[in-house]
Amino acid sequence: MTEIEREIEAEVRNRPPLHEPRFTGTAPPTVGAPALAMPEYVEHREGATEIGKLSAEAVVREYEAAAKEIEAVGAELTERVAQCQTMTRDAFRMTEELKEIAARYREEAKRVFLQIESCSLMTAEVRKTCAELSEKISASAATATATDKSKLKKK
Repeated sequence: MTEIEREIEAEVRNRPPLHEPRFTGTAPPTVGAPALAMPEYVEHREGATEIGKLSAEAVVREYEAAAKEIEAVGAELTERVAQCQTMTRDAFRMTEELKEIAARYREEAKRVFLQIESCSLMTAEVRKTCAELSEKISASAATATATDKSKLKKK
């Protein structure tokens, strides 16, 4: 049986009998109806039968329970949305930090690039100077050797 049927059966059993019950030798089982308040947005109509009232109450309670569960899902969803918003803000902040780090890396790359080129230029200048000095030394030595040879020939 569904919950609604159980509630209706319990209410019917707890109702005062319309006529005297026959004695069967066993006591009928007694089940108490749940003491749930009826939602404020509904009200019994005049002239509604007792079984109609009980059935309507049972159905509206089921709908109300479902509505409360739907609201709970909505609250959970709202909480998840707030978490997503926090994650989104954090991600945007992190993205900005990453952009700053990338800019610093580019500046460092430029500094290292210029330093390497400066070292390369300086090394090229040193090699050029060494080559020029080497040529001067060789030219000087050749001139000195030629001068020495010409002095020896004169003797």
